[in-house]
Amino acid sequence: MKSPIVSIAKKVCPAVVTVIVSKNLPKAESLYSIPAVEKGQKKTKGFSLEQTQIGGGSGFIVSKNGYVLTSNHVVSDTTADYTVIIDPKHKYHAKVLSRNPINDTAVLKIEGKESFPYLQMADSNRIQLGEEVVAVGNALGEFTDTISTGIVSGLSRYITAFGGIDHQMQNLRGLIQTDAAINPGNSGGPLINMNCKVIGINTAMIAGAQNIGFAIPIAYAIKDLEEVKKYGKLMMPFLGVKYVLISKDMAEANKLPVNDGALVVREQLGESPVVKGSAADLAGIKEWDIILDCNDEKITIKNPLAEILQKCKIGSETRLTVLRDGKTLNLVVKLEEKN
Repeated sequence: MKSPIVSIAKKVCPAVVTVIVSKNLPKAESLYSIPAVEKGQKKTKGFSLEQTQIGGGSGFIVSKNGYVLTSNHVVSDTTADYTVIIDPKHKYHAKVLSRNPINDTAVLKIEGKESFPYLQMADSNRIQLGEEVVAVGNALGEFTDTISTGIVSGLSRYITAFGGIDHQMQNLRGLIQTDAAINPGNSGGPLINMNCKVIGINTAMIAGAQNIGFAIPIAYAIKDLEEVKKYGKLMMPFLGVKYVLISKDMAEANKLPVNDGALVVREQLGESPVVKGSAADLAGIKEWDIILDCNDEKITIKNPLAEILQKCKIGSETRLTVLRDGKTLNLVVKLEEKN
């Protein structure tokens, strides 16, 4: 009797893609030579360029008309070009429709066929500890359609990860932990349940550990996909402050009155930590204010302000509790759309 994994692989693999990141970079030989100028030819500045692959990851198609989901850190470079490869004979230019660094999700779109193979998505809020899963992706960016099996070994995990071309730090929460092998290049690929539906997007592994990988619940990406289909972009609420999240160590080192919250502070001299004319500015938020909670949700390292704001609606009144000079203020802000 064949393993059910064989059937899952046949259904899933056609819709799992490779995402190639490329840029126009100087040709290697042009770095070591002086450009020749023929008689009558205009002298050109700089070096000759060629399209060069600088990175990549995995993704998967979620509609017959070519919507693709992947991780934000796979497509985080806004100056790069992206190509989706379904198989060696089918390559498509990909347009990045949305990037969500908070949840590490991204939505792409490819054109060129009337009907692409695609995967169905499950309700990731109903995942159970111990259920069997299959991780699919392009391991190490080289081994396409790599499949690994395991179980859901943890839920609602919080990690600090480094990823993307620039290895930016990301705090990710609510993650699915799995012992199915997730390797570099798997990022952006699907985590599949035994009903052949996507429950998560593979995103990270613990360096130096075995069988500890993480996936973003697919519910996060579904929300982004619905907004992109409806509005053509993500509708992100914007408060208009720069801040640092307070930890216990930070509070002790700086003699702060609380161990949690968001301290409003500028990043460098000469700038304002509150965007002029923003919702925060209109509500009277000032530098050195500590925002303690938002809509009665306490702001902590593991429950950051940015995460809470994502749940708020644009144009709606949002309640903030602010600590200023030892006094607690209750402010109401009307959030705007982030440009």
